Amino acid sequence: MKLLEGDRALVTGTGNGIGKGIAAALEQEGATVLRADIQNADVQCDLSTAAGAKKLAEDAIRRLGTVSIFVHSASPRRQESQTVLEATEAQWREMLAVNLDAAFILAQALGRHMVEKTIKGRMLLTTSLHAESPRRIPHYSAAKAGETMLVKELARALGPHGIRVNAVAPGAIPGGGFQAPPGMVEKIPLRRFGTPADVAAMAVAVLSERFGAYVTGSTIVVDGGIALYNWIDA
Repeated sequence: MKLLEGDRALVTGTGNGIGKGIAAALEQEGATVLRADIQNADVQCDLSTAAGAKKLAEDAIRRLGTVSIFVHSASPRRQESQTVLEATEAQWREMLAVNLDAAFILAQALGRHMVEKTIKGRMLLTTSLHAESPRRIPHYSAAKAGETMLVKELARALGPHGIRVNAVAPGAIPGGGFQAPPGMVEKIPLRRFGTPADVAAMAVAVLSERFGAYVTGSTIVVDGGIALYNWIDA
């Protein structure tokens, strides 16, 4: 039997990169997946507004009937090496809105849905190593740090209802919003960049009851070991 047979999942940020990879992996393991992104998705949504996030939650419940899995991987594209003196207020607000605000609004709405329907649901947020380590992208780092704590709060509140909440923190995964600088691969102990499939495989394991049944409130790092070094400023 497939790991996620019978599950119905909402996945955000499926237009490319990690979100796209996770959506495909969930389907391969038997889940019915509703893909959400600002374009090229089953549901087109603008998660930079509270109204957009609330509408997506409603659309997901209406279209799937029940939602047992929620994965939040949406994030605006970002400019690398943009210091706190260079980031604009608009960039700050959009980054926090799509990453953190939307995660809260969607998780709250879907959490209430899962509790009401007595669904033993699972949630997974895509965070970042930069939730703990600054990287000259203050708006991105702050948003991911907020998501990391949100995971813990959600896990504590929803755990008594049988709902598990975790995060996955990818390392250097070229494509999407990240472009690797020259020489970075040499700082990765496994000597290769990660792929969306690497992250998706861990996502499936954590979301499944076979492998992740006793895991909640955790952030699982999938980085090839790069966080073992002071690679940010090297």
